Parts: sequence; C-alpha cells; structure tokens
Amino acid sequence: MIITGLLIYGKSAISMLFMGKLGKEVLAGGSLSIGIANITGYSVISGLAMGMEAISSQACGAKQWPLMGQTLQQTIAILILACIPISLLWLNFEPVLIFCGQDRAISSIASTYLVFSLPDLVLQSFINPLKIYLRTQNITLPLMLSAAFSLALHVPISYILTYRFSLGIRGIAVAVAITDLNLLAALLLYLYFSGICRKSWQGWSLQCLDEWKPILSLAIPSCISVCLEWWWYELMIVLSGILANAPEAVATMGILIQATSLVYIFPSALSLAVSTRVGNELGANQPNKAKMSSIIALFCAVLMSIIAMLFMTLTRHAWGQIFTTDKAILSLTATTMPVVGLCELGNCPQTTGCGVLRGSARPNLGANINLGSFYGVGLPIAMLMGIGMGLGLLGFWFGLLVAQAVCAIVMVVVLTRTDWKMQANRARELTGIDSEDEAESKTLDGSVSIIRVDDLIIA
Repeated sequence: MIITGLLIYGKSAISMLFMGKLGKEVLAGGSLSIGIANITGYSVISGLAMGMEAISSQACGAKQWPLMGQTLQQTIAILILACIPISLLWLNFEPVLIFCGQDRAISSIASTYLVFSLPDLVLQSFINPLKIYLRTQNITLPLMLSAAFSLALHVPISYILTYRFSLGIRGIAVAVAITDLNLLAALLLYLYFSGICRKSWQGWSLQCLDEWKPILSLAIPSCISVCLEWWWYELMIVLSGILANAPEAVATMGILIQATSLVYIFPSALSLAVSTRVGNELGANQPNKAKMSSIIALFCAVLMSIIAMLFMTLTRHAWGQIFTTDKAILSLTATTMPVVGLCELGNCPQTTGCGVLRGSARPNLGANINLGSFYGVGLPIAMLMGIGMGLGLLGFWFGLLVAQAVCAIVMVVVLTRTDWKMQANRARELTGIDSEDEAESKTLDGSVSIIRVDDLIIA
C-alpha cells in the first residue's frame, strides 16, 4: 500500500511540476483548483467510498463473499450519483471564486482546470471502491502494478498535451484523467484474466439498487469524517488567496501540500492496513487480535511521525526548489515547513486511529472527533493567528498544529477505552450473522466458521 501510494502521489507531483514550469500564476491557479477539487469533489467521492470499508473487510473475515460484491456495486452506484451535483458545481465555479475575493486571473485558471477534470471525477468513482474492495481481501499487487503502469505513461502524456498541443493548464488536467483511465483499464484487465476475485464477484445485479440503508449509514459519516480533514488543508489554500501576498501564499500552500501529501502516504497506508486487519479480525470473531492490531499500528504511527517531522525540517530549503525558482515562494516555504513537520507528530497517530474506527464500523465517532478538533479548536486559532495577529500562512499552520494535537490525544483515549468484544458482536450483526439463524460450514483451511445462510441478508 505504501508503494502504491507513492506511485499515485507521483501523478500529483508531476502535475505540479508542469504547473510550476508554466509560471507563477498558473502554479497558483493550479494549486487553488486542486484544493477546490479536493474540497468539493474528491474528498466527497473518497469519503463515501470509505463507507464500504467496514462491511467489506468484516464480510471477508466472516467469509460472506456475496456481500462483498454487492457492497462494491452499491458503492459505485452511490458515487456515480454523487458526481452529478459536483459536476454542476465545477462547471460554474469561477463566479464563486471571484465572489470570495480571489484574484480574477487565478480564478480563471482554476476554473479551467476544474472543467477539464470532470472525466477524472467519474473515473475516481470506480477506482476508489475497487481499491477498497481489493484491499479488504488482502489483494494489493494488482493495484500496485496498475499504478506503476499508468505513472510510467503520465510524463509523456503530460508533456505532449501541455507543450506539443499547447493546451497549458487544460493539458495537465486532461493528462491526469488519461492516467487514471489507464490505471482503471489495467486493473480491470488484470482482474478479468487472473480471476483472482471469483469468490467475491458474481457479476452485476439489479439487487445493488436495494437495501442502501446499511451502507449509507456508514458512507455518510465516513464522508463527513474524510471531508472535515481534507477540507482543512484546502480551506487554507482558499484563505491564502485573500492574504496581501496572495500569489506567493497560494503557490506556497500548493508546494507545502505536496510535501504533506508525500509524508501522508505512510500513515495513510498504515491506516488502510489496520482498517482491513481490524475489520477482518472482527468479522472472524477475533476481538483480541483486532485489539493487538490497533496497538501495533499506533506504535508504528508514533515512529512514523518522528521520521516525518525530521524530513520536513531537514528539507525545508530544498523542497521548494523542486517546483519553482521564485525567491519569495522559496523563502515562505522554508519558513513554514518546520511547523508543518510538527503537525505530523499528531497527524500520523490521528490518521491511524481513524483507520481503526473505520475497520470497527465507527465512522460517526471519527467524524465527531475531527469536527471538534479541526473546526472547534484549530480553525479559530488559525484565523486568530493568521489574520488577526498578521502571521499569514504561518499562523494558519499553527492552527493546524493545535488541531492535530487535540485530535490525536482524543483518538488515542477513545481507542484505549474500546470494548473489543462488543465490536466483534457488532461485526456479526453488520455482516448478517446472528445467534438465531446460523449454520456451520467448512472454510478453505478446514477450520469451522459460523455463517448466516439467509439469502436476503447475504444479498
């Protein structure tokens, strides 16, 4: 998962490099548009997809294979429907940016990028659920190979569209969509010819249009939790656009977010891994193993946070030079990166904790913690220090530092007080297993597991 995350990150970093070569305004407009796309689109798609994680991982642990395929189909249908209002918003976003006080030139560039990113939004509605569907079955190699294949083609595609066809920022957006199309096509071809998911995929069925309540009850709070975290970073990009040095501040935020995105790959992969492991163990009625997985993951997260902080601090002068030669942007980047590094001390444990909550089907709790930490505590401090005290971009990151610290502490307290036996019982209910209607069946390794055979519940 870490290697896959690095490969997918490469696509974003390469796009930022091409934006930087097109000038400061394009870099600022591109950074703003990526922030808006994450706020209004990708965070929603990713968050809704997370709703299937608990069901899919626990169903895999309980060997309820039909439930996994059904959940995948339902999630894809939900995401496609979500794309409709998001697309309408992206097509009409330039007036919104101007109304919010953004620079007109930067707003025009950002709006153009959003319009040409619409195909990628639809592609992500298939990619995100497929990633979760495979990972919860401990199948990670196909995604890694597909990501490597698509990334290898991303640079030549970006170069041809941006320079040979003189499409500029439009070419960068189209290149991202083509790269994701290549990833999806390669992944589907691999799955089709390998037959690796035969047990959990019985083909498309109209039954995916029934019984949306269980998955929506998880998808909506998961979406809120993801959005609250993602929106913070992107909100800082928008707020940077109203500072006195808007072009430099917005461009710097784009560069800093590339740094945090790179570092985030490691706790994110750990979060995804522990979510799958906790879900599998709870589905298999192994609460002690689920508890041990969460403890080990938190220890790993602490180690990762220290390494991330050191990386941010030691590369503060070199990181900005990858994307630009503008002295004002480089100076602002070098000043802010040590504070960004301190934020990682809370970000890594917090991200891992969210993974445990997802695996145990408690996204509501994660959403409440994120809401209170980021917006009840962090946002007022960020506004006070960034705008009220005149610290600008640096003040915004100090607000995030406080938010991450509070979030991590609350998350650890919640996990230490978790009743894992109760979570295992909840997993039995979520996957359709109960004490009234169950039957014994032999698993592949010869051990005995208890599964419910009621066709309606399995469907």
